[in-house]
Amino acid sequence: MVRVERSEILDFLTYADRRDAIRASAMAAKDLRRVHLGEHLTLLFENRETIRYQIQEMVRAEQMVRESDIQHELDTYNAVLGGDGELGCTLLIEITDAALRPVLLRRWRGLPGHLRLTFTDGSRATARFDDTQMDGERLSSVQFLRFPVGDRVPAGLVVDLPELAASTPLSPATRRALLEDLGRPPAEA
Repeated sequence: MVRVERSEILDFLTYADRRDAIRASAMAAKDLRRVHLGEHLTLLFENRETIRYQIQEMVRAEQMVRESDIQHELDTYNAVLGGDGELGCTLLIEITDAALRPVLLRRWRGLPGHLRLTFTDGSRATARFDDTQMDGERLSSVQFLRFPVGDRVPAGLVVDLPELAASTPLSPATRRALLEDLGRPPAEA
């Protein structure tokens, strides 16, 4: 996955002028890459466009002008993309009941190791969680994951933690988008 470069990031005033069009395009890209898995898990597979949008939003919100601050955002968000042959994604653990949220995030601490991407050849890849987003007691409700893909074709997602157990196929449009993100012809989908 090609990283977002500093030259692609607009100053916050120029971005404000173009924000509506950039946002509409980024939301369309996110819609193709958003997958609901059961009642509580939503995965958003990231690509250059979604990451560039996130960086632009941070630059705008913080009105960043220091190059070191902008570079920090580039480094942080580019890391979410994953490396060659990987798909990076943001996992949202959605628990609407604020009182129940900390209880469930403690109970579901074992989620790493139980979330997998499935492939058309029948194989599976376990998500790699970012250890800095967890402590010894609970998960964060937002996680950054990477799935090793290699030359396989993504087909679906499965979670086998008993309390969250679910599976879902990827839509043909999502499969095509992920293959494009991996730099492969969408005809494989």
